[in-house]
Order: sequence, then structure tokens, then C-alpha cells
Amino acid sequence: MAASALTPHGTAFPEEGRCGYFVEKKKRFCRMVVAAGKRFCGEHAGASEEENARKRILCPLDPKHTVYEDQLAKHLKKCNSREKPKPDFFIQDINAGLKDETEIPDQLVPISSLSEEQLENLIKKLRKASEGLNCTLKDQIMSHPALHDALNDPKNGDSAAKHLKQQASILGNIENLKLLGPRRCFVEFGAGKGKLSHWVDIALKDAEKVHFILVEKVTTRFKVDGKHRKKNSVFERLQIDIQHLCLNKIPLLSKEKLPVVGIGKHLCGVATDLALRCLVETYAASCEERNEEPLAKRIKNDKTGKEINTLAKEGNEKNIPEKWTPVAGIVIALCCHHRCDWRHYVGKEYFRALGLGAVDFHYFQRMSSWATCGMRKTTLEASNISTKRRDEQIDGSEEHDDGGYRITDDSAESLPGFLTVEEKKKIGHLCKLLIDQGRIKYLQQKGFSPALQYYIEPLVSLENVLLTALPNHSSPPETSA
Repeated sequence: MAASALTPHGTAFPEEGRCGYFVEKKKRFCRMVVAAGKRFCGEHAGASEEENARKRILCPLDPKHTVYEDQLAKHLKKCNSREKPKPDFFIQDINAGLKDETEIPDQLVPISSLSEEQLENLIKKLRKASEGLNCTLKDQIMSHPALHDALNDPKNGDSAAKHLKQQASILGNIENLKLLGPRRCFVEFGAGKGKLSHWVDIALKDAEKVHFILVEKVTTRFKVDGKHRKKNSVFERLQIDIQHLCLNKIPLLSKEKLPVVGIGKHLCGVATDLALRCLVETYAASCEERNEEPLAKRIKNDKTGKEINTLAKEGNEKNIPEKWTPVAGIVIALCCHHRCDWRHYVGKEYFRALGLGAVDFHYFQRMSSWATCGMRKTTLEASNISTKRRDEQIDGSEEHDDGGYRITDDSAESLPGFLTVEEKKKIGHLCKLLIDQGRIKYLQQKGFSPALQYYIEPLVSLENVLLTALPNHSSPPETSA
């Protein structure tokens, strides 16, 4: 270690009780606290000859920090990077679906490497499979009074305003579906900072017995769920991949009979499929199995619809059969279809019925990114940006919660010139619609009434499709499509 690094000329002395190692990059002394009688902290102990008798090595769990070699065994027991015990609600691959790796070739060439004939055949397949689909979704752009003040805050920047508009519309749609009420548990998938749950909680005011479970697989900064201190609402954050989440094992849901409402804002690609399977297959189906008969059949057998209405009019509400259902509804803003995965996709049966398979799905999911090619330069300008594009090739072109756009390796400029930008956008939207239609068919098979609608203007977000679903025995509002 260079002496000049330890005792640099013209620098102040280290603070009392702090490390005496001078960090050249930061042009200051290390600020770590040192042990009594020591000059350097543990990380810089090797800088001093008198403290160099004990060797420090890289931690095998996380090489970003070091540890004394003779204390390695003790350190491994308490290192923050050690593998922690799995919680009860962690069940490996419970929501992964069937593993069809054998259907997917080891190597698939990128779309940019396909010949014009191969690409034309793919597009023909897509158009044939999409025949009869309603390509024009209903506008269901809404708002909610809970966000009125926030929406009108003059301090909002463009990004904040866009997110607030989306949250307000999602909240309005939740209320429109009659899912905003007391005595229920909202499970927010891909929760991030938890702002969607935050606004749901504000909208519910003092509603009784409302719980929030926020699911996020990565550590998140600036979370808002910790700010809630209302007596009637409880926030619980689970750091887990949706692929391994078993809702039945969460104490809150296993002890209390609260209907679950699955929500999400910009739930990327495969996460949407995992969340749907988590809700309607893993959780709802197992809850039904614990009952003697399916819920809809029990209600029908106990009382007819006319008898129920008669009892309600006569004031005999106690005699009305209980209409509790494990999953009361689903409201998810979709995102990033190019990140879907055939292994986890819930609409495989739908694709197979159309004569499509894993390879077709792979190319359709990649082509779905063309739906956002309006954000790029036109093909006439492609030659001027081709060099820059090669430097920026990263997976994804969709809008994420940070409001940014990314250029994909299958970007519009790299394709044969027989398609215009507008044609590519239409094909991208068709790919998205076909993938989402598989999700619709899946939910229908599982006893739900699903719908797709635009929940926000494309100028606010190009990812502006909302997937909603209610159990078949529920009465959907007239305005839902």
C-alpha cells in the first residue's frame, strides 16, 4: 500500500475514532468506525504493517466485502448475504405451470435474421390466428376522487403526473367492478414502492378489516407501505418471486376468510401469467377443494336467485347463503409482452387449438415490441441511427414504471423494408392481443368473466391495456366490457 495513500500531503487528519485510511478516489479519509486501540477499520486493516498479521479474505457469499480468515466460520453464520430459511409460503415452482422445455429449440434465430419469406409466413399465421378477434378494445378511462389533490399538485413533473393518472384510472376501474370495499385482502403483484395499494388504502378511508399483501421479488427503496398506520388496514410485504408464492400458506389468508383482489400496475410479461396462475389455479382452486362443493353450485343448490331476492326483500339477510369467494376479482395493467415465456404462459391450450406452438409464440412475443415502434425513428432515418442502435441493444422497448423506453434487438429498423412503421405497429398490437386472448380463454376456463379495455390514453402510456376478471357468479357492472 503506497505511503502517499495513507498519509497524503495537504489533507486533514481523520476524525477521532474513524479509520485512518485515505481513499484516493474520494479524496478523503475512510469514515468507518474503528475498534478501540486500532487505527484502521476492518476493510483497511491490511494497510498497516502492525495490523497485517491477520489475513483478510473475500467473503465466499458476497465478494464485495472481506473478512478475517480466522473468523470466516463465525462470519458465515451471520453474513447478510447468507441464504435465509425459506418461509412457509415459498413452494418451489408452484405457479410455474407445466415444463415444456422439450418444445422449445435450443437456439432460435432473432427476427432480424429471418428471411423475408419466413417473416411473411409468420405474419400470415398471425393474421389467420387473429381472425374473428375484436381488435378494438373499449375505452374505460376513469379516475377517482382519492387522487384529486395529488393529480392537481402543481409540483408534479411529467413522469409523476403520468403515473398518477394511471393509478387513478386503475382505482376507478376497481371501484367500477365493485371490488373496492371492506373485509377483503388486496394482493398487489410486482408492487415496487407499493403506490397502487397506497391509493387503494386512501380510497377506502376507514373501511373495516382491509389487508394488503405486497409481492415484490427485489429489495425496494422508498417504499410507501410503511407510512400507513391506520387501525383498520394492515400492510404486509413479501419479498418473493411470484413463481414460488403459495397464497394458501400465508397466515393472514389461511386464518381469515377474506376475499382476495389481485391488482397490479405494469406487471411485466411472464409475471402476469404467474400471478394469474397463483390466484385462480393455485389459490382459488385449492380453496374450492376444501369445500364440499364448488361455490357456484352450493349457492344454486341452497337457494335459487328468486328465493335469494325474496329473502333480501323480506329482511332475512341472515338466511341468504354466503357468497364468499376466494378470489373476488382481478385488475392488472398489462406490460412487456416481449418478456413472456412459453413455459409459464397460461394460454398454451388456446395457442395449440389454433395450430400454434412454442416457436410461433416466441416470435409473436418478440414481434409484440413492434407495437411501440412509433416511439422510434422511421425507417427512412434508420441509416442515421443504426450505429447508435447497435450500442443500445438491450432487451425490451416497452414502458416501465420509470417511464423510460428501451430499444430491442428486434427493433423496427433492423427488419426488411417491405413493412411500413404503421404496419409493424398493427402487427405488434395483433401479437399482444393474441397473447392476451390466451389469458382471457384461460380465465374463462377457470370460472371467471374476463375483459380487456383501454384504461389510459396512449399519450400517457403505450402500455394502456387493463385486464379485469370477476368470478362467474358475480354480477359485473353494466359498464364493463
